[in-house]
Amino acid sequence: MSWDIVEVQLPFPIVMGDSPISHHKGSGQEKSTQETATNEQKSQMEQAYREMQRKMRIAKLNDDIKHKILVLSGKGGVGKSTVAAGLALSLARKGLKVGLMDIDITGPNIPKMMGLEDMDLNVEDGQIFPAKGPHGVKVISMAFLIEDPDKPVIWRGPIKLGAIQQFIGDVAWGKLDALIVDFPPGTSDEPLTVSQHLPGIDGVVIVTTPQEVALLDSRKSINFAKTISVPVLGVVENMSGYRIRGKSEPNSKVSLMGPEGISIDCISDGEGNWSTTLDIFKKGGGLSAAEELSVPYLGSLPFDPGIVRGGDDGVHRIIAEPEGETAQAFNVIVDNITNSLNEDATPSLKIT
Repeated sequence: MSWDIVEVQLPFPIVMGDSPISHHKGSGQEKSTQETATNEQKSQMEQAYREMQRKMRIAKLNDDIKHKILVLSGKGGVGKSTVAAGLALSLARKGLKVGLMDIDITGPNIPKMMGLEDMDLNVEDGQIFPAKGPHGVKVISMAFLIEDPDKPVIWRGPIKLGAIQQFIGDVAWGKLDALIVDFPPGTSDEPLTVSQHLPGIDGVVIVTTPQEVALLDSRKSINFAKTISVPVLGVVENMSGYRIRGKSEPNSKVSLMGPEGISIDCISDGEGNWSTTLDIFKKGGGLSAAEELSVPYLGSLPFDPGIVRGGDDGVHRIIAEPEGETAQAFNVIVDNITNSLNEDATPSLKIT
């Protein structure tokens, strides 16, 4: 088996720290050694200057960005990126200035979901300017910097962490009401690095699906957030139920065969319309986990095949059907998050 290794060129070098340099004078090489030392010292000074600028910009983020919300899941495949994009779009639809940071270095999907797959980023004065998506959402992702999307990014931890530090400190976000940060699954390097370098994090949103396997890992995410002293804003249960609709005789009984062979009965209305929800992946697991670990439950999102189509087409469900069931469910979740953030906030910091 062979490995294809992609070399990703960031707009400017990743600085991982200084290393000691020793100089040894040799016969007939004193001048050459001094010139080399001068070049190396100059390079170190330039790196130190860039690092200082980055630290100053990171410190300024606390004033420029009112709220920073991390979106985590302990398990892959639960729709975390879909939820992160939905939260950003829902907030932007309320007239807020929103940024969306895709921290998944090896599997960045946010640009495709937001219809920004072929966008190029602009770099000026050592800062990366994010792409702008629907409703003015500003987006940064490693996907913008990879020339061949089919080749894997094979980076060891320190290189990934350097890239994340650049995403935090070298991106020109401007003034934002909220920054949503989307992570890869798990509780390893990426969320730990962001929690250490991004100032003023408001809290974490945990995404899960109803089945027990996903809930086991979600509990780990909740405990991870508590371990690093980041508030848990709440749990979102994704793929909670699939609503089906039909038409029959007015005011008649309709019987359906649901999951596990369980019969489901519903009554049509005066016009013959009926609907019911099939709990394909069970129901209520997210609420149970939230209650068990004493964290808020933010709400549930339906199992919506349109989300799959929207992710492939680059048109999020909220954009395709802004008044649809999924968009309304996101509104409930966003309202619960903003109510939580506003409980102890001053009027100038409230999300409205």
